[in-house]
Amino acid sequence: MDPNNIKIEDSWKIILTEEFQKQYFNDLVSFIKSEKAEGKTIYPPGPNIFQAFNSTPWEKVKVIILGQDPYHNPGQAMGLSFSVPQGTKLPPSLKNIFREIKTDLGIDLPDHGDLNSWASQGVFLLNAMLTVEEKKPGSHKKIGWQEFTNAVIKILSEKKEGLVFLLWGNFAKSKKDLIDGSKHLILEAAHPSPLARGAFFGSKHFSKTNDYLNSKNQKIINWQT
Repeated sequence: MDPNNIKIEDSWKIILTEEFQKQYFNDLVSFIKSEKAEGKTIYPPGPNIFQAFNSTPWEKVKVIILGQDPYHNPGQAMGLSFSVPQGTKLPPSLKNIFREIKTDLGIDLPDHGDLNSWASQGVFLLNAMLTVEEKKPGSHKKIGWQEFTNAVIKILSEKKEGLVFLLWGNFAKSKKDLIDGSKHLILEAAHPSPLARGAFFGSKHFSKTNDYLNSKNQKIINWQT
């Protein structure tokens, strides 16, 4: 596919040009177009599919929070992992993330789940799958997105130094082999979902992230949303 047709921030477009030209990516785009032509609802809306990249340009990336796939209910998915638009009810996992931040850093729980303030500071909110069919979680798990986002993770690992990768849950942890742990900080924890029965709590990933960034003379993240 011609990279010029991809609506993605310019620095990422340059970095990912080769991926956009591969056959799997062409097939992926064709699949999504055919699903929409059949009348299926796909989330997030087209302009937001690459929102994680558009919100956090290549040169600003400092922290990666890896999600699995977008929210599959109406009005939730906005192209940033775990984030929902202002005015949208907080999903359970995001509630637990905010509870951990409160315990870890003493930051009061916010009244919204829009994480754009994190993204603007260099927190790359990447889902492994960038689309999903309405009310069908995991429906786009095997259409090629993982090949694309695995490549993104590897490129970040290879071309940058001193990043923090937050891997929550077994799915995210499975991406650990894509990351060079000798030049980046990898923090692993249970998933913040209530299904993990509170195992996420006490991980202190937010203070640990800032301690690491501080040690690298980088500006820390303000986790207040």
